[in-house]
Amino acid sequence: MKERFFNLYSHGFARVAVGVPRCRVADPAFNAAQTLALAREAAANGAALVAFPELGLSAYSCDDLFHQQALLDACEEALAQIVEASAQLPLVMIVGLPVRVGHALFNCAAVVSGGRVAGIVPKSFLPNYGEFYEPRQFSAADSVSTDTVRIAGAEVPFGASLLFDAAQIPGLRFHVEICEDVWVPIPPSSFAALAGASVLVNLSASNVVVGKAGYRQQLVSQQSARCLAAYLYTSAGQGESTTDMAWDGQALVCENGEVLAQSERFLDDSHLIFADVDLERLQQERIRQTTFGDSIRRFADEVAKFRVIRCELAAQGQDPGAWTRETLALARRVERFPYVPADPKRRDERCNEVYNIQVQALVQRLSQASIKKVVIGVSGGLDSTHALLVCAKAMDRLGLPRANILAYTMPGFATSERTLRQARELMNLVGCTAREIDIRQSCMQMLEDLGHPYSEGKESYDITFENVQAGERTNHLFRLANFNHAIVIGTGDLSELALGWCTYGVGDHMSHYNVNASVPKTLITHLVRWVAETGQIGQNGESGADVLEAILATDISPELIPGKTDGVPEQKTESTIGPYELQDFNLYYTLRFGFAPTKVAFLARHAWGDRETGAWPENARVARNAYDLAAIKRNLRIFLDRFFRTSQFKRTCIPNAPKVGSGGSLSPRGDWRAPSDSESAVWLADLDRVPTHEPKA
Repeated sequence: MKERFFNLYSHGFARVAVGVPRCRVADPAFNAAQTLALAREAAANGAALVAFPELGLSAYSCDDLFHQQALLDACEEALAQIVEASAQLPLVMIVGLPVRVGHALFNCAAVVSGGRVAGIVPKSFLPNYGEFYEPRQFSAADSVSTDTVRIAGAEVPFGASLLFDAAQIPGLRFHVEICEDVWVPIPPSSFAALAGASVLVNLSASNVVVGKAGYRQQLVSQQSARCLAAYLYTSAGQGESTTDMAWDGQALVCENGEVLAQSERFLDDSHLIFADVDLERLQQERIRQTTFGDSIRRFADEVAKFRVIRCELAAQGQDPGAWTRETLALARRVERFPYVPADPKRRDERCNEVYNIQVQALVQRLSQASIKKVVIGVSGGLDSTHALLVCAKAMDRLGLPRANILAYTMPGFATSERTLRQARELMNLVGCTAREIDIRQSCMQMLEDLGHPYSEGKESYDITFENVQAGERTNHLFRLANFNHAIVIGTGDLSELALGWCTYGVGDHMSHYNVNASVPKTLITHLVRWVAETGQIGQNGESGADVLEAILATDISPELIPGKTDGVPEQKTESTIGPYELQDFNLYYTLRFGFAPTKVAFLARHAWGDRETGAWPENARVARNAYDLAAIKRNLRIFLDRFFRTSQFKRTCIPNAPKVGSGGSLSPRGDWRAPSDSESAVWLADLDRVPTHEPKA
């Protein structure tokens, strides 16, 4: 694995291509040459599969020329040229041409690789409306009884229910449909996906009219989402007849609803698009979404119709393809912050939605319990700030005064002057009932009762010293809630739960209701900033942006161990558990997709390596850092051991909290149910397969 760690094919990816060659109407030799030129380019760039347009060897707009035997013969000769050339190209080509079978003509896709035709797929649905009248020239797939056809000197499988396995690439099973097939209520590819196809391919011609390109994109994207598959779509471009139609050459690659690549339209020359499809992710999604399996059972008769054809990507004795290279970098964009959209508009929409989910959940809990007051501890740090902002908006929604928020800041032995000042300013900004309780005296009493060295004047800052303070704060909050007929609002976030960075039971681990429990640290940063920018909380015309910006710029610290300088915290959370921006990345791909550590490290290297990753807003908690492979591996080790071995017992009894995102939660009643006494050995062993250094140039 270490030898090929840097190759995308080693991590469940496959590079695919969609080609739009320039064509000439009724000139198969020219069209074959254009097709092969793009196929060679695709192979040189590491693609395992390349798809070309519907009837691309003849051109789609031949109309009644399809009844001319000379043209049909020339198309088969062009296919023979492509088959011969394919012996030297380590990839699959899918090309369109008319094919004679018995006494009928079919609009077909030929799957070609390794010097042979692996199969011929006829079009199932022939449009006969508007500008289309294909039944005039062609027969539909279900009008023939044979399951083989002789073409290019060999007898090959024929039919609409063929699946093709790319022999050298595990997980790359594909199905081909043609143009109109995806426009019908139940496309053939839907059943193909249930039969195991992870990649769906559509050879289309599809003339262009106003608005059609956007609809195509929606159609392809939604089909990929419904089928939990990748979907490759190609359409005819420059050179098709414009007697009555025009052509834009739109090409698309989608994966589970996401557009990975799309071509520029109306280009004069032949062109390709590439995308690295995550086959493992698709497999994981199908395993996770159990209704996909239910559909397989419900449509068992349709699934049983499919035949699986082995498809060699390289002829015997020829040079192997890109999947055997030591290095082949991932070309797919991997966001550094998977919980936070990079696009500013989408990021604002995400923040608005998450904030309102949290507020609505708290409103429901208070309404159902007939509770009108909440108690919250305010530290002047990030998490308690956001939880307080949620409480404020919930009170507004309930028509209750913000004075019903009983907010307490509780300085201890290591509370800094900065966070104490920020807590005071924040409570004043919100307009809650603000109180201060100095917990040092009660903590000292506890330490004396324990016989702890600190109570005798010795500097002994152990875990007991820390947890006495954390526990004392929570004890006060619960008793204050009892006294005021209120509930305690928890502030700890998803990132802390993942890493077990909370004091169990009597500490910040516990509350009556936690609004932040499924919100990761990197997203909370943006939520607080969004609240500041949109003026959600301030009163009397004040946005409070300066107060919130100061909190955002504060180092994350539990402030439980006194610093060497009075009023300055000694502890830095990220020095112990790793940078949250990287650990949130690790959490997302471990929790949401169940990826192995080797793949998580591969993705992290691609996202966080020292390379340009696009614009990102500058602020104190979203860095423009780069991490080398050694740092990625070191921090991933911290994450894996804490997540799988040492922290689950804390998650098995966490308070109620709303799930806010598809990235998952760690509630034992929801997304994550795991034993408290699990080991981390298998994950750490997999991580050991990750090299520490970059490959030699």
